[in-house]
Amino acid sequence: MDYSLDFEKPVNELENQIAELKQASANPNLDITREIKALELKVTTLIKEIYEKLTPWERVQLARHPSRPHAIDYINKLITDFHEIHGDRRFADDAAMIAGFGFLGAQKVAVLGIEKGRKTQDKIKRNFGMANPEGYRKSLRLMKLASQFNIPVIAFVDTPGAYPGIGAEERGQSQAIAENLEEMFGIESPIVSVIIGEGGSGGALGLAIADKVLMMEYSVYSVISPESCASILWSDPKKAEVAANSLQLGPQKALDLKVIDAVIAEPSGGAHRNAEQAIQMVGQEILAQIKNLTKIKKDKLLEERFSKFRSMGNLTITTSDVTDIKGN
Repeated sequence: MDYSLDFEKPVNELENQIAELKQASANPNLDITREIKALELKVTTLIKEIYEKLTPWERVQLARHPSRPHAIDYINKLITDFHEIHGDRRFADDAAMIAGFGFLGAQKVAVLGIEKGRKTQDKIKRNFGMANPEGYRKSLRLMKLASQFNIPVIAFVDTPGAYPGIGAEERGQSQAIAENLEEMFGIESPIVSVIIGEGGSGGALGLAIADKVLMMEYSVYSVISPESCASILWSDPKKAEVAANSLQLGPQKALDLKVIDAVIAEPSGGAHRNAEQAIQMVGQEILAQIKNLTKIKKDKLLEERFSKFRSMGNLTITTSDVTDIKGN
C-alpha cells in the first residue's frame, strides 16, 4: 500500500516483513512457513486491536483515505450498462456529480454519486467532490425521471460539503440544495443513500433524503466538517481533531440517534485494504434494501419517508428532567 495513516504503520511494517519472508521462502533449502504464519496471525490480531479502538478523528482520516473506493469505483464495479446524463438544463454540467441509469444485477436503477477524483487533474475537474448548484439540479432532474418511470434511486455520498464559492452562491447553492430536500420527499421511487466516505453538511444531505440511509463502517456523516467546526468555535482549523472527537463522528452514534438506518461492515482494516470486497458488500446490501422497498406501496413509502425525517430530534421530557433543569 503506497499510503498509510500513522495508526496503520505498525500493520504495514509487519506486512512488509511477511512479503520479504515470502520472497525468501522461494529458496527450497529454507523453510520459514511457521514464521510467516505467526506473523500473519499477529497482523490479524493487531488490525482487530487497532480498529476496535479508533477515535472519531481516526475515523475521519479513514473516511478520507486516498485508497478508499470512490463513487466512480462503485458505479464501474456494480452498475452495468451505465448511461450518464449531463447538465442541469440551466447553466452547466457539474463533474463532481455523476448521474445516470443502469442495472444493479437485473434491477434497473438511477444512480447518483459525488466524486472527489484521485489524481490532481481529476480532483480539479471534480472540484474535490464539492458539488455546485448545477450538480444538485442535475441530480434532481435524474430523480424526477426515475420517479416518473418507477425506477429505484441509489446515491453514493462522499463529500466534505457543497462548494462554498462566490459563483456557487450567486447561482443559488442554498436554494438548489433546499429544493432537493423538499422534492426528494415526493419522489415516488425507493431511494437508498450510502455514505461511502465523508458525508459533510447539506452537501451530503442533498442526496440523503432517502428511505434507507446507510453508512459504511469507517465513514463519517456530520452537519459540519471538523475543520469548519474548529474554525467557527476556536478560529483555528488545526483543532479539527478536538472538534471531531467532540462531534463523536462515526456510524454508531448516527445509528443510535436514528439519523441512519444501518451500518455496512467493511473488510478487516477498512475498505481501502480490500476495495473489491467492500464494493461487493455494499452492492449486496443496496440490492437487499431495494428488494424490500419495492414491495411497499407508493403512498406508504412516501408517508414513511416523511415520518422518518420528521421524527428526528424529537425529545421526550419527563417530570424528573424538568426538576433537574429548575434545580429543585
